[in-house]
Amino acid sequence: MNGGIPGWSKALLSGLVGASVVTLIHETVRRVHPDAPRMDTLGRRAIASGLEAAGMEVPPEDELQAAALGGDIVSNALYYSLVGLGSPAGTLARGVGLGAAAGLGAVALPPVLGLGGRPSARTPQTAAMAFSWYLIGGLAAALAHRGITSMTRPG
Repeated sequence: MNGGIPGWSKALLSGLVGASVVTLIHETVRRVHPDAPRMDTLGRRAIASGLEAAGMEVPPEDELQAAALGGDIVSNALYYSLVGLGSPAGTLARGVGLGAAAGLGAVALPPVLGLGGRPSARTPQTAAMAFSWYLIGGLAAALAHRGITSMTRPG
């Protein structure tokens, strides 16, 4: 493989893996489990309130849902790409730290930001799922980064 792949590319690809994993879990489980976190609801609320604050028209629900999903993937990919910073020996620890921080933020921050707490913490199971899924996303990003790095090493 090509050992010349820039580190930022490896980091972004790793972040995209983590974001895709967490989004896939959210989108799958929310359809089958009544206590699943509804991070998509938080995303729609955030977009709608931002547009309203700017005096802009809020799009229909289906367009808001698509924008929220796209925004989640992009922002989570950028966030999880931080797993690529620092020494390779700390990749897994960074993934765990990033995932845990995202999970805590997903549960604790929505009410503080005026987005409501029910979508991510309406029951103890909801909060546990939200935390766990972001932790899994961080681990997925770390493992992806390890794999990409080992595949692209010269020699």
